[in-house]
Amino acid sequence: MNTRMTQILRTFLFTAVVLSTGAMLAPLAAQDLAGHWIINVDLDAGSGEVSFVFAVEDGKITGTYAGAFGEAELMGTIEGNVVNFTFDAADAGTATYSGVIDGNTITGECEYGAAGAGIFEGTKQDG
Repeated sequence: MNTRMTQILRTFLFTAVVLSTGAMLAPLAAQDLAGHWIINVDLDAGSGEVSFVFAVEDGKITGTYAGAFGEAELMGTIEGNVVNFTFDAADAGTATYSGVIDGNTITGECEYGAAGAGIFEGTKQDG
């Protein structure tokens, strides 16, 4: 096989491996999110600990929130290791979370309507 053909074949194989690895990792991030999480939230209005329970199916997130603003159902999406979800927080309005999963940890930014914006960091409790 000539040198040019060998380079083309190597490039093709490398591209195929990279693309297939990315396709395999996306479901792993979704699996990593599913379960119970304890999250530390630091907002303009103060800080505290909240609990989330997530379920994931076909890139869609459902679950529950429990914390200082009561309890609520949540909805969102996950793409790769990027998570976005919202829920109605009593007395604050709509809460919005945007974060990144790395194994059993999650970090990101959040906003709780009238309670202001902030950051969060948490750990998965099961799995």
